[in-house]
Amino acid sequence: MTCVTVHPLLSRKEISKSMSLSHLLRIPAVLALLTAGWSAAILPVQAEESAWPQFRGPHADGQADAKGLPVSWSEERNVIWKAPVPHKGWSTPLVLGNQVWVTSATEDGREFFVHCHDRETGAVKHEARLFTSDAPEPLGNDLNSYASCTGFLEAGRVFVHFGSYGTACLDTATFKEIWRRTDLPCRHYRGPGSSVFPWRDTIILTMDGVDVQYLTALEKATGRTVWKTDRNTEFDDLDASGKPTSDGDYRKAYSTPIPIVVGGKTQIVSTGSKATVAYDPDTGKEIWRACYKGFSNASQPIWINGLLVLNTGHGKAVLRAYRITPETAGDITDHLVWEQTKYIPTRSSPVAGGGLIYVMADNGFISAVDPKDGELLFSERTMGACSASPICADGRLYFCNERGDTFVVEPGREYKSLSRNTLEAGIMASPVAAGRELYLRTKTHLYRIAEKTPAPSAP
Repeated sequence: MTCVTVHPLLSRKEISKSMSLSHLLRIPAVLALLTAGWSAAILPVQAEESAWPQFRGPHADGQADAKGLPVSWSEERNVIWKAPVPHKGWSTPLVLGNQVWVTSATEDGREFFVHCHDRETGAVKHEARLFTSDAPEPLGNDLNSYASCTGFLEAGRVFVHFGSYGTACLDTATFKEIWRRTDLPCRHYRGPGSSVFPWRDTIILTMDGVDVQYLTALEKATGRTVWKTDRNTEFDDLDASGKPTSDGDYRKAYSTPIPIVVGGKTQIVSTGSKATVAYDPDTGKEIWRACYKGFSNASQPIWINGLLVLNTGHGKAVLRAYRITPETAGDITDHLVWEQTKYIPTRSSPVAGGGLIYVMADNGFISAVDPKDGELLFSERTMGACSASPICADGRLYFCNERGDTFVVEPGREYKSLSRNTLEAGIMASPVAAGRELYLRTKTHLYRIAEKTPAPSAP
């Protein structure tokens, strides 16, 4: 069974125009590495199959065009290379051409770094401290890091983001800094988490703190602000003195927008505390909103069969489905199609496969939901908590947990496990599929994983 999103987020034409994937057509995609007497058989692939330029992949939905991916691996099997990543960070690796980029930060949040690895060998090509902070706010728990925001990588440029601590654009050939911004205010309280969303000639940043909540578009070439839109959400959280309850803790969020195409026009849908809102990506103008009681939202919504399925977040996580048409506008809270309350995560995002929706709950339950009516088809318990978002690639689903396990599952209305693969350290970052390879970032290392075949015998 293949992985299918029934209504793709963007057409190939829209993707090329909005996410700069047309640049990928010029990228060579044949990689080989001799290691330990073996040869990794990495065959030529199409450009879109060989890149992972942003959070949740080329289409921003956890879907990958990669083929020939490994099903089984371990510390001793199918590891092409393993590279240590200093400091701490949960950001997803970015893959393009012969480069793999990640970010990290010191555990005390005082220094923020970017790292570029050679895709073939794992060797460090560039490493730099980009930002510092004299007074970082404590995270308060181990679920987040100061480098959890995933950047965006395109031909010639990489954009890295650490929330209010700093945003920068680097030249990927010279590694020189093109521009930086440190003037985007936001008190994240438990650390930043929303990733960069690319749109045409801009990148869109989401800043959902306890003090301010807004989206802003920056010009890729200069970092100049193109538009800024405040959330204007009714939080209903003021105490008797008129101050936000718990110092505004119920106002923050960590989600990243997704694009949906409605009537030939693209909207970006952004989940925040108490409301999910659709915006015009060119202007930042609000189109519609759906309200709820949840907060500290990290999970992205998903777009399938003309339905926008959102996650209400902490408090009591619920999947809610709304049908979006060209006429949809204003407050659509009461236009609910269905909702599902069981085994819903507060951190990881859903993924589509075989026309169904799959989620991995915080406690490790893997579940399938029918998008037609919200029916829960199965819930399978696995051991280990989950923060990473799953992906669908090469006809399989990949779920990672905080113990270092990756569960490979066949899409379908019944749970069918294909393998369970364990690495030494836990996984907080979402998995990446590019070419015939998986890139997994654990708490300590970055792995390139691919099927190995014996090296051909000498004639």
